[in-house]
Amino acid sequence: MSKNKSRLIVALDIDSIKELRILLEYLEDYVDIFKVGSQLFTSCGPAAVRFIEARGKKVFLDLKYHDIPNTVASSVSAAVQLSVALERSMDFENRITPKAQGLFMYTVHTSGGLEMMQKAQEAGTAKAKELSLPKPLVVGVTVLTSEQTKENTQAVVLERALLAKKAGLDGIVASPHEAKMIRKEFGNDFIIVTPGIRPLGAGLQDQKRVATPKEAILSGSNFLVVGRPIIKAENPGKAAQEILKEMDF
Repeated sequence: MSKNKSRLIVALDIDSIKELRILLEYLEDYVDIFKVGSQLFTSCGPAAVRFIEARGKKVFLDLKYHDIPNTVASSVSAAVQLSVALERSMDFENRITPKAQGLFMYTVHTSGGLEMMQKAQEAGTAKAKELSLPKPLVVGVTVLTSEQTKENTQAVVLERALLAKKAGLDGIVASPHEAKMIRKEFGNDFIIVTPGIRPLGAGLQDQKRVATPKEAILSGSNFLVVGRPIIKAENPGKAAQEILKEMDF
């Protein structure tokens, strides 16, 4: 078993529970954490989160909350309790006993400001405590990896990371191009989630600031997010295995 299995996050950029079921079957032995973003959540809603958690997997809810502080706090509270009554989201014939509950991690956008991030962190912690669930990690999105690198990109990422740290967030989402700087600035206790991961030989698609799995780990990333190179592969399980091999250098 890969020593880095717990660091790989597969982005489920899909539209249906049927696709979700198939991917989980392919990836069950290789992946523990799955990212639910706006595409899957808009298509399937809370059922997607509950479906994943009911199968003993962890959910990284990537909705990039960005609104007035009270609205974000309320949204986070609702998100943390998505795992309540998991069995309601199961097909009756395939209903199973839930194995795990509680979000593993969720995102807010750092451009929402200090107060918004503080409210998000406080709401997530409070709701988890109320429900006797593990406290979810909250990470701040800095600059999207689809954006071209500019002269001030590193300065913007650092500024937003400092704000996230001040707000009490557990870490940030940043490209591998900024990860080394963030790790040096904030030490080993600040989480860095890195999207834009492309295995050796893979195309960039719409990503601009990318890196291989090995490069991302060497730069200091804690979690690597991989989407299309796995979910669009002819054999997603084999694709995940190959990425884990690159991570296990």
